[in-house]
Amino acid sequence: MGLIGGLTGEVEARHRARTPCRRLSPTSAGEGPAIKATPADQQQLLELQAIDTALDQLRHRRSHLPEQADLAAIAKEHAAAAEELVAAETQVSDLDLAVGKAEEDLVPVRERRERDARRIEDGSIGDPKALATMIEEVEHLTRRIAKLEDIQLEVMEEHEQAVSVRDRLARHKSELATRGIEATRRRDEVVTEIDAEVATRTAERETAAAAVPASLLELYERTRSSRGGVAAVALVQKRCTGCLIEANAADLRAYATAAEDEVLRCEECSRILVRTKESGL
Repeated sequence: MGLIGGLTGEVEARHRARTPCRRLSPTSAGEGPAIKATPADQQQLLELQAIDTALDQLRHRRSHLPEQADLAAIAKEHAAAAEELVAAETQVSDLDLAVGKAEEDLVPVRERRERDARRIEDGSIGDPKALATMIEEVEHLTRRIAKLEDIQLEVMEEHEQAVSVRDRLARHKSELATRGIEATRRRDEVVTEIDAEVATRTAERETAAAAVPASLLELYERTRSSRGGVAAVALVQKRCTGCLIEANAADLRAYATAAEDEVLRCEECSRILVRTKESGL
């Protein structure tokens, strides 16, 4: 036969010896005794999987609500607006003091100028030199008052601007609070709707799970925990709907000839493979 013929025969023998569909048999590593289930029980497993998939989708939706993201964004913006408002209120408070100080600085200077102006006007200063000095003093006080009034005006303008900014920020913060209330209402409505659907689906799951034999349900739960939540899938048009890989010819022959109560596993993803009218066998 020769070396090439011997190798070819060995490869063919190994190919024939390979189990094509990974049935649940005592020889399957870690699977335990073979599990049998009627076609109706296997179809029930698909119904259970559909409910579990719906529940997983609902829980994922609940934890990734766009309404929650909107609310978080509003809350973040509101917190920033609150900080800005505190800073604006502090500035207004500081400028309140500055306005008061500017007025306080003007009062004694004005009083002194008025007092000196009266002395000049009433002729109580007889000494010409003293009178000239007093006049110069009044002129100096007048210039001083003008500078202080400029400072006061500048401070008052800053105060007016600061009050405007504070009021604008206060309105913005109030608007954000209103938006937050509305966003919370929308979020809560969606959550209530989802929770109601979860409760309904959970009740359906209890009924569906109770209709599955214990050994098959145990296998389903174990597979589900190790396969991202998807344990039971249908064979549709020769393709596993779990991993979406089309079965090869050898596997398809094994699927077609397997007893109807034999629980099959996908060769590629190890999920429970349920035969249907659309399997294409």
